[in-house]
Amino acid sequence: MSKIVVSTSSFGFDHNPVIQQLRTHGFIITGNPYQRKLTEDEITDLLGTDTVALLAGVEPLTEHVLTSASALRVIARCGTGLDNVDLEAARRQNIQVSNTPEAPAQAVAELTLGLMLDCLRQINRIDRSVREGEWPRSQGRLLAARTIGIVGLGHIGRRVARLCQAFSAQIIAHDPHLQQVPDDIKLVALTTLLEQADIVTLHLPYSPDVHHLIDAKAIARMKPGAILINAARGGLVDEAALCTALNSGHIEAAALDSFEQEPYQGPLRECKQAILTSHIGSLARETRQRMEIEAAENLKQGLIKAGLFNE
Repeated sequence: MSKIVVSTSSFGFDHNPVIQQLRTHGFIITGNPYQRKLTEDEITDLLGTDTVALLAGVEPLTEHVLTSASALRVIARCGTGLDNVDLEAARRQNIQVSNTPEAPAQAVAELTLGLMLDCLRQINRIDRSVREGEWPRSQGRLLAARTIGIVGLGHIGRRVARLCQAFSAQIIAHDPHLQQVPDDIKLVALTTLLEQADIVTLHLPYSPDVHHLIDAKAIARMKPGAILINAARGGLVDEAALCTALNSGHIEAAALDSFEQEPYQGPLRECKQAILTSHIGSLARETRQRMEIEAAENLKQGLIKAGLFNE
């Protein structure tokens, strides 16, 4: 019997008709026993040498992993990014790779908006103070009066722009790969964006070329009192440099939903000005279900193309 692994940390097996169909046709489907992001060794062991298809999360699918999984022919990513997959190694191993770029966009955009509002109105901090018996009367700031700098104007970045425009915020953006930009968004150089934006929000895929795109030098360019949001990928931000900037007051607040190492255990946990969430960008019920069904359908189509499944 052919084996399929579902390695994403949470998955609705019982509500996915494609998975049920594959089971009916004799595929053995194995989930993630750890219910968290897998390490390289863990995903290698889980795949073994008999897995033909992987419905993937964000675990590192390195050359070592892919060459070890000698039967693997299909990877269907449940999510947007493919930065965790060695695409060149997959090509050499004749492994088909797909993702679901559209499905999580609205959920991530809405979380980004929520993080912006939390930073501006200090909702988290005030909540903690009230629970400790205080009654702070801190003044927040309006999103409507802010200039939002969006780095990466793809599926998610464009939705963030529309949501912020609904609040009457001004939008500037940086995306070197964009050929056309909406008329109501001003495209600028990254240095200009960092210098002009009150809120910098990241919505680009990770690659070695953009490792620590927001480093100490970039942070120094940002306006005093600026806010940084990262609901994209860990590795885009130098977390140590951000922690220093938060402690010095140069950056007023930051909100991160992704980190270089997850689960996150670093020094930003001690920064009261930092809002930290556990990579929940796509974890809205409606979005998650759509994303899982799309990924499962991509996986099935990959099996058909590989000659491993006939409906």
